Amino acid sequence: MNKLMRNSLGLSLTVILLVGCKDDEHTSLEPVVYDDTPYVLEYSDDVEAPNLNPDNPLTEQGVKLGRMLFYDTRLSKDGSQSCASCHRQEHAFTDTARFSIGVEGLKGKRQAMSVFNTAWHSNEFFWDGRAHLLRDQALLPIQDPLEMNETLANVIQKLQESEAYRNQFTRAFGSDEIDANGIALALEQFMNSIVSFNSKYDQFLRGELNLSESEERGRELFFAEFNPGFPSTSGADCAHCHTGLTFENDLYMNNGLFADGQHLDSGRYNATQNSADIGKFKVTSLRNIELTAPYMHDGSISSLEDVIDHYNNGLEASSTLDPALEYTRVSGGLKLSTQDKADLIAFLKTLTDQELINDPRYSNPF
Repeated sequence: MNKLMRNSLGLSLTVILLVGCKDDEHTSLEPVVYDDTPYVLEYSDDVEAPNLNPDNPLTEQGVKLGRMLFYDTRLSKDGSQSCASCHRQEHAFTDTARFSIGVEGLKGKRQAMSVFNTAWHSNEFFWDGRAHLLRDQALLPIQDPLEMNETLANVIQKLQESEAYRNQFTRAFGSDEIDANGIALALEQFMNSIVSFNSKYDQFLRGELNLSESEERGRELFFAEFNPGFPSTSGADCAHCHTGLTFENDLYMNNGLFADGQHLDSGRYNATQNSADIGKFKVTSLRNIELTAPYMHDGSISSLEDVIDHYNNGLEASSTLDPALEYTRVSGGLKLSTQDKADLIAFLKTLTDQELINDPRYSNPF
């Protein structure tokens, strides 16, 4: 065999090997053995440790499997969408569309929620809390006709055909048997691994930098209580609902978007059937709020300026409106000046975590 023939044969074998690998992009040379090495969440010492479910501890291999699933379009009916299609890292794992478009071209009913710091959520999931655990939430968009519109049986069959997935399930859970529970647990692990506690505000709290004059004044307004009797010290009382280092309060509240009888979406009531929950929705974190427009459960408010205007003087009367918001409403609003609003927005933008949106641990692994 001459040198030219040997080179040609080598090239052909290389092409064959590359084509063979392309059929299963997850193929790995790692030993296929169960590996329960814990995944270590990284967050500031000032943040209280999350209360994770003991039956699904985070492991390196479980988080890796969940990340694969989160970005895999095979979870959708036509192979065009993944969880990440509506929860984009560059937008703090939410969607910039008011309502996300599913595989059938249909619009969803609510604005996509952000996926970060879910490990610190302790009051169920979705805007109405209809999913008790994050693993319960993980499977519903796959089956929703307005979203990925696929059956779990079909998803399992597609994944079972992949040697890489069979291997990764073995590493994560000790068996190559793929089922809905394993998919849900892996997705829960990955979503719980997404942490956001390194914004400019966090760096300020750690003494690493100072806030600007406007940001500092916005911080004071944010945390100060509304007090119409002393207008010079009255604040925006934002921390009433968006409290602690998570900037949420694990509650469902009516924030005055609609008056009684005008609710197009009954919110928490849909899950509880309790009339006291009509118009109440999950209080979401204000972290990364600069990146997550449009706002509210229905995406009806397009800018932070309009959000502040809503709380300043746009609250609708409602029997389930939060009492603190009702107090500001009947008092004639927060009476925020143009400068107050600008300073509040300046502070809210200090909650943006550039590390989150650029962290390769949360990016597409394919």
